[in-house]
Amino acid sequence: MDETMLSKLHILCYNWIHGKLRECEKVNQMRKQALSDEILGKIEKPARYIGNEVNAVMKDPGQVDIRFCMCFPDVYEIGMSHLGLQILYHMFNEREDTWCERVFSPWVDLEPVMRREQIPLFALESQDDVKNFDFLGITIQYEMCYTNILQILDLSRIPLYAGERGEEDPLVIGGGPCVLNPEPLAPFFDLFYIGEGEVVYPKLLDTYAQMKRQGKSREEFLEEAAKIPGIYVPAFYEAKYGEDGTLCSFAPSRPGVPGKVLRQAEMDLDHASYPHAPVVPYIKAAQDRVTLEIQRGCIRGCRFCQAGMIYRPVREKSVEVLKEQARRMLKSTGHEEISLSSLSSSDYSQLKELLDFLMEEFRDTGVNISLPSLRIDAFSLQVMSQIQDVKKSSLTFAPEAGSQRLRDVINKGLTREVILEGAKAAFLGGWNRVKLYFMLGLPTECVEDVKGIAHLSQAIAGEYYEVPKEQRQGKVQITVSTSFFVPKPFTPFQWAPMADSQAYLERVNLLREEMRQQVNHKSIRYNWHEAEVAVLEGFLARGDRRTAEVIKRAYELGARYDAWTEYFKEELWEQAFADTGISKEFYTTRQRQTTELLPWDFIDAGVDRGFLEREWERALKEQVTPNCRQSCSGCGAARYKGGVCVESKG
Repeated sequence: MDETMLSKLHILCYNWIHGKLRECEKVNQMRKQALSDEILGKIEKPARYIGNEVNAVMKDPGQVDIRFCMCFPDVYEIGMSHLGLQILYHMFNEREDTWCERVFSPWVDLEPVMRREQIPLFALESQDDVKNFDFLGITIQYEMCYTNILQILDLSRIPLYAGERGEEDPLVIGGGPCVLNPEPLAPFFDLFYIGEGEVVYPKLLDTYAQMKRQGKSREEFLEEAAKIPGIYVPAFYEAKYGEDGTLCSFAPSRPGVPGKVLRQAEMDLDHASYPHAPVVPYIKAAQDRVTLEIQRGCIRGCRFCQAGMIYRPVREKSVEVLKEQARRMLKSTGHEEISLSSLSSSDYSQLKELLDFLMEEFRDTGVNISLPSLRIDAFSLQVMSQIQDVKKSSLTFAPEAGSQRLRDVINKGLTREVILEGAKAAFLGGWNRVKLYFMLGLPTECVEDVKGIAHLSQAIAGEYYEVPKEQRQGKVQITVSTSFFVPKPFTPFQWAPMADSQAYLERVNLLREEMRQQVNHKSIRYNWHEAEVAVLEGFLARGDRRTAEVIKRAYELGARYDAWTEYFKEELWEQAFADTGISKEFYTTRQRQTTELLPWDFIDAGVDRGFLEREWERALKEQVTPNCRQSCSGCGAARYKGGVCVESKG
């Protein structure tokens, strides 16, 4: 580069930096930093709390009718990697009458400082107290964040129980996959949004803005909100229990409230709101990349997978829309990687065309293309060769079970031959690092199923050495990870019992021993998740309103960041069970009958209960159900009148 070009570059950089400084000065005139420089200097990663990131939205609070604080109850880096939060943040801020800001769980080093210095929890953009907002919207992605939700409320100085809140408190609304059984959190929330946010959030916010102008009360708004499809107001329903502890009735407690709440699904992804300029953190997030959502839903019907059931039907986004979104997001963020997001990326019908475009459009920019959620049977050398010139990360495959029998039970739809052929195709495509995910504790699992994980892993490693030596990329590295099966609501396995933590650990030890004795390749490593966490997750996933007592007690005892291994304290939860007298086993290891009224049965998730029962019976008979593009199984999702349900009838 010559001196003239270098000088021009320096001028451009100088002007850009000073432009940003002027923007910061304007922002700082509008707000006062919630944390002092002294505090920021003593805590880890102060950039988690100062806001003002690239593409963050700033508005004049005096010019909006609704202030909405969007919360992800985990640390900043995790929350900023969540696509759903970015979508809603963009969608709400497109409204002139609404300013959506963000808040995340304070890290463990800041919480005691906030309590000691009496600093209330604040939103990033304005640095204003969360308590002063109209709404606090909490995205609930996993059960192990439940105590963090109480931390958010507590530090915001919002009463934990919805029934104790007054007119000046924010309306606390929950959304995300966990609200398909909202009952364990029901006492803490004013309302829940069941389903995908693009559908009725506009109506909900319009209703609130109108009633706020009319001076209506909190109670009056909740009564109107309960009539909106997909909105669940827990205070307007009553649960009753039988002598055996099971739920005997669950019904509305006032007129005009629906007996069933229908999950909402956005059927037109091409025209749905999507962030063209996502917020770019100052610090590295868990997923530091552009996320391109190519479809929602999954055609496969794995019986353990809640997401595959509750996001039906499959809906695709058109290639032309994806092309434009990719261009705009890369330009507005400066990221160097695009991740194609879906439950099963290789099932996207226009994947080849999309990859052709991305490879050609960004060939000279060094942009990496990430293909998560790929099925091993869907790989082809043609697709693999398309991205062979791009920097490769490890590939992730999820056979889930080690034996064919158990794969049929869970309806995985993969044979050993297909798995090995797919692995070899991946190795031929230039990959040499593979992550394999399996589950332990699946219904009907036996010793041979567990040992089969070791045998299948060894066979996959062996496929690497079937590749001609000149085509290998160094040594093969295979990481085998096992999680523990957790039966989730609205899956065919929702009636299945869980094993206890001791039984799970026995399976781990059995697999470790089989790996030691049978696996010849030193390139295979084995990791496993904590059994105690899985059992607690099962308790929270299938709990009822009584579960809230345990959550609150665990929080009072100090439970925080339960999804983080280094902070999970099983003894706190065990003490919470003892203090409340609630049996964990009643919700986990107990076999449930298909005739039992389940805590989440008042929700219509789009899949019929009859379909789930049929799939449970087919699982016990080891029968496979074809995927949605092969044959309609009558799950009930056709009521949404779109997606694969329409395609299959065309």
